[in-house]
Amino acid sequence: MKISYNWLKEFIDFQETPEVLGDILTQTGLEVEGLEKVEKIPGGLSGIVVGEVLSCEQHPNADKLKATKVDIGVGEPSDIVCGAPNVATGQKVLVATVNSMIYPTNGEPFKIKKAKIRGEVSEGMICAEDELGLGASHDGIMVLETDKPNGTPAIELFETGEDFIFEIGLTPNRGDATSHMGTARDLKAYFRKKLTLPETKDFTIKEDGPIEVAVENSEACPRYSGITIRGVEVKPSPDWLQWKLRSIGLEPINNIVDITNYVCHAIGQPMHAFDADKIAGGKVLVKTLPSKTKFTTLDEKERELNDRDLMICNAKNEGMCIAGVFGGVKSGVTETTKNIFLESAYFSADWVRATAQRHSLSTDASFRYERGADPEMTIPAIKLATSLILELAGGYAASEIIDVYPDPIKEKEIDITFQNFHWLIGKTLDSKLILEILNWLDIKTENITESGFKAIVPAYRSDVTRPADLVEEVLRIYGFNEIELDEDFSSDYLAEFNEHEPYRVQEDLSRFLAGRGFSEILTNSLTSPKYHEKFPLGGEPVAMLNPSSEELTIMKTSPVYTALESAAYNINRRNPNLKFFEFGRSYKKEEKKFVENEWLSFYLTGNTAEANWLDEPRKNSFHDLSTTVMGMLKYAGIRKTEITPSEKGTLYEYGVVIKKEGKMLGLLGKLKKELLSIYGIKQDVFHAQLDWNTVIKLYKSDIAYEPIPKFPEVKRDLSLVLDKNVSYADIQALAFKQEKKLLNRMNLFSVYEGDKIEKGKKAYAISFFLQDKFKTLTDKQIDKSMNSLMSLYEKELGAVIRK
Repeated sequence: MKISYNWLKEFIDFQETPEVLGDILTQTGLEVEGLEKVEKIPGGLSGIVVGEVLSCEQHPNADKLKATKVDIGVGEPSDIVCGAPNVATGQKVLVATVNSMIYPTNGEPFKIKKAKIRGEVSEGMICAEDELGLGASHDGIMVLETDKPNGTPAIELFETGEDFIFEIGLTPNRGDATSHMGTARDLKAYFRKKLTLPETKDFTIKEDGPIEVAVENSEACPRYSGITIRGVEVKPSPDWLQWKLRSIGLEPINNIVDITNYVCHAIGQPMHAFDADKIAGGKVLVKTLPSKTKFTTLDEKERELNDRDLMICNAKNEGMCIAGVFGGVKSGVTETTKNIFLESAYFSADWVRATAQRHSLSTDASFRYERGADPEMTIPAIKLATSLILELAGGYAASEIIDVYPDPIKEKEIDITFQNFHWLIGKTLDSKLILEILNWLDIKTENITESGFKAIVPAYRSDVTRPADLVEEVLRIYGFNEIELDEDFSSDYLAEFNEHEPYRVQEDLSRFLAGRGFSEILTNSLTSPKYHEKFPLGGEPVAMLNPSSEELTIMKTSPVYTALESAAYNINRRNPNLKFFEFGRSYKKEEKKFVENEWLSFYLTGNTAEANWLDEPRKNSFHDLSTTVMGMLKYAGIRKTEITPSEKGTLYEYGVVIKKEGKMLGLLGKLKKELLSIYGIKQDVFHAQLDWNTVIKLYKSDIAYEPIPKFPEVKRDLSLVLDKNVSYADIQALAFKQEKKLLNRMNLFSVYEGDKIEKGKKAYAISFFLQDKFKTLTDKQIDKSMNSLMSLYEKELGAVIRK
């Protein structure tokens, strides 16, 4: 939400700088996430001066250019080449001098330099309206009617100004603070100063065909106010109103619409102006329409209504507006509008929130109604808007103010003791101070005794419903920073935490992976159902009750779905060499329960590196990813894992299962082409995913070390011919089971399958590294170990030892 510093000053008097005021707003609960300086005229017309065209001649080398001499009040006249068709001798013009910056209405800012244009010197620029950010016209240069002397800064001719805009991260409970007046209310309590409300001028009523109102659903619309105004002239708003709206990021439309936007952002009451002549039957009905009724909104999109969408209809039961959310395409104010009906209503937050979510709509109106508007603000808003319309658009009030309010919303009453404040704040505050702060926040106090009182909370504070809320109100104005810490404060009382906090483990492993060239991705938890339909993974998906779009209707059952979208996006933009990792979740429905799993996933595709003069590029392989994953596990202290081939399933063309102590830790393999084709990916993608909760449990941050052995390691090689179904993992497991004492490590350096060995067989070439940490191995010991291993392989695996 954007709040203007200058606009706030109209509601309350303060002298604090924008930076200091931002800190105050944050302390009182309206967190300022950003502060931006905005200028009414970008650049403030710095370096732009009044000049007089002394001569204007045809450019000798260009038919559409003129060579002029311009007096800018300093020294000799300046030579300026100008391409405007209306430049002429004797004109008073605006000149951008050399080294000044130009901020055009459309386009990027640029600096004026002394230059030669088609051979003629040009020392500046005679400017058009749009070139200075003063408007949109580019028909020709601006010709001034002024008696100001040449060289006068342009800032003296135009009303310039600057403002500071606060970007406030408004929490959903603070519906009272969705306007400048609402923000000023907190400052009123902080500074102990009164508010100045916008001036409303009295107006007379001339009954002339008033629009009737009937509310058929008072649950969704507890209060509906309106007025008919006739004889208006729709035209651009005055400069002051356009500047106010532009400063907070709104584009002016016309005087009627701008006034409704002004009132909304000034005092927090959303309003809507209807073209009264387009209201069939001269009657407004506030009701619901049958499900699947078609309705076209202002953005020209046809929407299908729900029977819980509150509508503003005409006498023919035709929808004109989705109440509190969005107007219709046929009932809005246009340049030809002469008569209007002005709506100012209080709609139920629950109804508006549900409708806005159903139709994926978020507007200034729904933003405020969803958080809870002020039911007592509908009439003041109508009076303010009507007085402004009569002043800026003419016309007359053709009806009394209509106010349908059958069941007025009552103020909340909350009983509380002073002890409640002391307990929750952790400090004893003076009772008079507590009452004073609440009163400045418009919370009345009654039945005051030594022990407590009754608080009367205004209807616009929908978030204050219980004693704890009253304590919070006092504390945010008193100041959280004013609560001193006890001298004996310690962390002894804190609950015990796991030895390894998940976020710290995540940071540690992220650094490890980033150091190996991997980039972290963060993808949506929602995904398209088409992926699961074409390639089901992970179980039954969880469907969204109120999807934000037609494409995102289910929770992802596997992290693969959204990660491959990221991979495809990069590959399609000629970035095919990818190394991704992601900490994410998957979701599924299982026996009427919702199951959520956390994963650390890896994705590897493309080449290991870009081509260079020294090396040819090599494609990433299964083993490249395997090296990274196993290296990370080793770094995390998760050693002695078991690797077994995975069964043929839906995910991999081939792969392995990673286990620890017999329990599955993760999967690693090459993704199936059928899955990749859904995303249009034509290159191999290698994938791994680890159960994150298991990684956390097994993670060991302690650095394990031991002295470097003093005695050398001995290497012996074996070539084994085995049945094709015998894996290297089988060979490795047998070796370490047999030779626990001397076998230090193993390395597979060659695998062969071909016509030089028997069909159905394959040959492994393996290095065995033997070492005794306490003495040098003798040939006898080495031969004994190797003979033992060869005998074992021959007996257990039917190996043929190639000698």
